[in-house]
Amino acid sequence: MIRYALACEAGHAFESWFRSSEDYDTQQKRGFVSCPHCGSARVEKQIMAPAVRVREEPEAKRAVALADPRDAAMRQMFRAYRQFIEENAEAVGDRFAEEARKIHYGETEERAIYGAATATEVKELTEEGIEIAPIPVLPDERN
Repeated sequence: MIRYALACEAGHAFESWFRSSEDYDTQQKRGFVSCPHCGSARVEKQIMAPAVRVREEPEAKRAVALADPRDAAMRQMFRAYRQFIEENAEAVGDRFAEEARKIHYGETEERAIYGAATATEVKELTEEGIEIAPIPVLPDERN
């Protein structure tokens, strides 16, 4: 399954899941993909980033099944991305939001950091204009 960020010609943003990118293309060409806000079938994919990693409650464990053979290549890219960050940035753990603010407001030296943040912290940082980027977590890394 693949999740796409979509927007209609009126600018309404929404997300939808598809079995594959080909499945999306087929449905979109046939007019089956439409905006849930206005019903327009003139829909286009938007630029997406992986979700920001947040601290999870114990009941938030998820199972994910991967059927596409391209998943192995994608997983390898995500692992390489994560490894690069871990080798080139400072781990600040649960203090991520606090440290990101200190850097943003010039209270401490500018440096690359990574860590964990709650969904609320991520929203607040974004609203303050503090640039953050997600680090993908693969389902098998939680086992």
